[in-house]
Amino acid sequence: MKNSRWLVTGCALALFGMIAGAQQTTMPTANPVSATVKSQLARFQKNMVGAAEAMPPEKYSFKPTPESITFAHLVLHSAQANNNLCSKISGGTAPELTLTDTDAKDKLVAALKASFDYCTTALTTADDSKLSEAVNLGPNRQSTHAGVLILVSDEWFDHYAGLAMYLRLNGILPPSAQPAK
Repeated sequence: MKNSRWLVTGCALALFGMIAGAQQTTMPTANPVSATVKSQLARFQKNMVGAAEAMPPEKYSFKPTPESITFAHLVLHSAQANNNLCSKISGGTAPELTLTDTDAKDKLVAALKASFDYCTTALTTADDSKLSEAVNLGPNRQSTHAGVLILVSDEWFDHYAGLAMYLRLNGILPPSAQPAK
């Protein structure tokens, strides 16, 4: 009987601890959309730049099928997307990239790093006060600030998945799958 009381008490305390912990992690924030995107930035910067650095230079021309883009093109596209979308978030002018997907690995990695630095700066002042305001993404392509924040996050997930897949197809473990140090 004593053992079952200790078990019930222990389970109740564990449950209480989980509930209290869950309540702490779901506390409301003043800017939930922009805060969430900002919180993702460091992880994707680390993983995407790490993936670009992990691929050997001679594999930057790799593409899984003839119809696919090259790894270099994916790195360049990721940098361009960061610059363009983060400029829409901040209302600034996107840094111009004069690179091509045939440029050397070091230039492409530097461009990707710089694009994340730009996004870090652009997101510094982002908040949720303009979520419903219109944003022009290009010819016949309208969105809102909320849409652009979601889109930049979607792009990070999508682009990192592609980079990770290209690495794995070349026998390289992507940064997010590396064992903890």
